[in-house]
Amino acid sequence: MAPSSSTASATATSLRYAIVGTGMMGVEHIHALQTLADTRIVALCDPHAPSIATARRALGPDGDAVEVYTDVDTMVANGGFDVVVLASPNHTHRALAEPLLRSGAHLLIEKPLCTTAQHCRELLALERETHRPGRVVWVGLEYRYMAPTMQLLAHARSGVLGNLRMLAIREHRFPFLVKVADWNRFSANTGGTLVEKCCHFFDLMRLVLQAEPTSVYASGAQDVNHLDETYGGRTPDILDNAFVVVDFDNGARASLDLCMFAEATKNEQEISLVGDLGKAEALVTQGLVRLGLRADGWFQTSEQPVTAADLPPAMQQHGAHHGSSWREHMAMQQAIRNNTTAEVTLHDGLMSVAMGEAAHRSIAAHRPIAMSEVLV
Repeated sequence: MAPSSSTASATATSLRYAIVGTGMMGVEHIHALQTLADTRIVALCDPHAPSIATARRALGPDGDAVEVYTDVDTMVANGGFDVVVLASPNHTHRALAEPLLRSGAHLLIEKPLCTTAQHCRELLALERETHRPGRVVWVGLEYRYMAPTMQLLAHARSGVLGNLRMLAIREHRFPFLVKVADWNRFSANTGGTLVEKCCHFFDLMRLVLQAEPTSVYASGAQDVNHLDETYGGRTPDILDNAFVVVDFDNGARASLDLCMFAEATKNEQEISLVGDLGKAEALVTQGLVRLGLRADGWFQTSEQPVTAADLPPAMQQHGAHHGSSWREHMAMQQAIRNNTTAEVTLHDGLMSVAMGEAAHRSIAAHRPIAMSEVLV
C-alpha cells in the first residue's frame, strides 16, 4: 500500500485528523482536538453506527461534513488525512495499525498498544519497515500527562528526593465501564486487567524510575465485579483486584495496589515516590502534591494544590482523564510540527504491555516472572 500523499509535513499549518474507533475514548479525543488551533477532524471510522452518531454529535456543526467509514482499508485508500487516532477495542489494534502505519500518516495508538507483547513487537517491526523521516508514532499512555503526576515527575527529575528507591502506586476505583457489546469483560479482548488498565502504571514506573524491569511478582483475582453477568453462556474473566511488585535493573522497586470495587474513596490514584533524601506524593482526583524532605525533620511536608488552569474551558467542562488527553495531543502536535520524535514510543507501549503480561503469568504460575521470559 503506497503512503498517502496527504501526509502532513512538519510545516503544515493545519493538521487533518481521522478517528478510528468512535467509542468513549474516541469521543474524548474529539473533544480534546476541537480545542486545538489549526486542527480539523475530517474522518470517522467505526462499524458501529450508534458510535458514529455519538461522535458526529460531539463534532457539532462539523459532524455533517466529516467523512464516515466502516473499515480502515477504505479510509486509507481515500486518504485526505494527516494524523490518525486509533481508539478501537484493544484486540483490534494489531490488525488495524498495520494499514495505518503503511499509509505514512502520523499515528496515535491508544493504550494498550496491543493485547500481547508479541503483537507489540510485530508493530515495532512494521514501524521500522514503514518509517519515513518526520513521521510521529505515539502510544496513548496519557496518565503521564495528569497534572499531579507531572509535578511528581518534576520532583523526581530535580534531584530533591535524592537516589530514588521506592515507588508505590495505588488505584482504587470503580469497575470497568460499559462498552459496545461489553467487549472489555473478557481477557481475550483486553489482554487482561493488568494489561488493559495497568499498562498506564507500569509505564509510569519506568518513566519515574528511569530504569527497566527485571522481574514481576503478582497476586490477584476476580472477587466481586461482573460475576452475575453472562455473555453467550460465558462469565467475564477479568481481574478486579491485584497487588504487583516489580524489581528494576537499578535496584529500585515499585508496587501497584489495584482495586476496582473501591469507588467509595477520595482519590482514584495515590502515587508515592521515596528517595534517600525525601518523599513526594501525587493525589490524582484531589489534585494535590506533597513533598517532604528528611533534612526538615520528622513529619514535615509541604502541600501544593495542582489545578487545571492550563486546560481550555471546553476541556475543564468535559474533564475526562483530568485533561491528560488534551496535554497528550498538545505534546504530539509539537513533535509533528517541530519534526521531533514521540515522547511516548512504541517501545514504551511494548514494555507497559509486557509488564502486565508478566504480572498475569505470575498470578497463574504462583511465582515471580523474569521479564526475559516475556521479552523473548
